[in-house]
Amino acid sequence: MQLSPAVEKYVLHWGEMGTRWGTNRTVAQIQALLYLSPQPLRADEIVDALSVARSNVSTSIRELQSYGLVRMTHVLGDRRDYFESLHDVWELFRVIIEQRKQRELNPTLSMLRTVAEEVAKESDTDPVTKERITNMLNFVETTNAWYEDIRDIPTKTLTKIMKLGHGITSFVKK
Repeated sequence: MQLSPAVEKYVLHWGEMGTRWGTNRTVAQIQALLYLSPQPLRADEIVDALSVARSNVSTSIRELQSYGLVRMTHVLGDRRDYFESLHDVWELFRVIIEQRKQRELNPTLSMLRTVAEEVAKESDTDPVTKERITNMLNFVETTNAWYEDIRDIPTKTLTKIMKLGHGITSFVKK
């Protein structure tokens, strides 16, 4: 499988961005390749397209499947496994955000609640420190509540909300 220069650029960039987001480069590249592919791909096609080891592709696909970003499918008359990414960019975004929330936000929220409770009982901790911990907890709780509120909004409505961004911020600033 030969990638066009533009597709190669996209896949390579997505891999770079993946490393910045804490994801393995190959995992991100495979997800990008599968997202752009008009049809499901076999593991050997992914190996050829990205010039990576078969074992790396297998491990990466399992990781993507565990996140819910890639699924296995089959082609009539072919016993081999094929793989495809979610194709709806909004659904892709929702799954990625949910995964990050589970891995990053939830543990941080739990830790902040515990620390805020503990620091409130400490007499030797500076009031400024206590206030900053409380402020951080309030911020993370507000972010979490906002996410919970918008998580199940239909894509069409969410798109309208996103497009209203400037209008909303202009209205709120008044």
